[in-house]
Amino acid sequence: AVKHEVQLVLHLLLCLLVILKTLLAKFPSYVNEKKIELYNEFSLQHELGIFLRNELKEYVVQFERNISFFRINKKLIKKEIDIVIYKKDMSEKYAIELKYPRNGQYPEQMYSFVKDIIFMEQLKTEGFDATFSMVLVDDKLFYEGKISSEIYDCFRGGKVISGIYYKPTGKQKEIVEVQGSYLVEWKNFDKDKRYYIIETR
Repeated sequence: AVKHEVQLVLHLLLCLLVILKTLLAKFPSYVNEKKIELYNEFSLQHELGIFLRNELKEYVVQFERNISFFRINKKLIKKEIDIVIYKKDMSEKYAIELKYPRNGQYPEQMYSFVKDIIFMEQLKTEGFDATFSMVLVDDKLFYEGKISSEIYDCFRGGKVISGIYYKPTGKQKEIVEVQGSYLVEWKNFDKDKRYYIIETR
């Protein structure tokens, strides 16, 4: 009986994961059909959160939840989660971190994309069922152009994101490490924008 219950729980978790991945994939067409304008990162967060809340009525969808709400007391790379989806009894927890850079700063923003992946890895380690990093861009220099360093190669050249990365600018020496291996696959969001979604492991 216990084994059957465990299998049922795993089946339900897998079902929601499939639904969530399907919804994330559907979001661009939803935005385009409704003619919703995404003009900055907050508007992306707001519109995606509302979209998910309308589709996932059995779940709580919230913005900018501090990690302490989920009883995580250790220091992670960030404190606030852009979008969280969870059951009220905390039996299921999902997180999405978002970026929509509008002012160039390519190596710095790419470095922040990497930090989002690390944050999502950390939440997965802390018991989240699934975590995602989503990046939306309307500037082609995020996905094509000269490859002058390793971080450019990850977003412009198809190099796998894994291992150690150094903060590209500033006096402060900062080093971060990605535990898994991830490939950025840019997809069309609309005629002007591209995006990728990485599920962290």
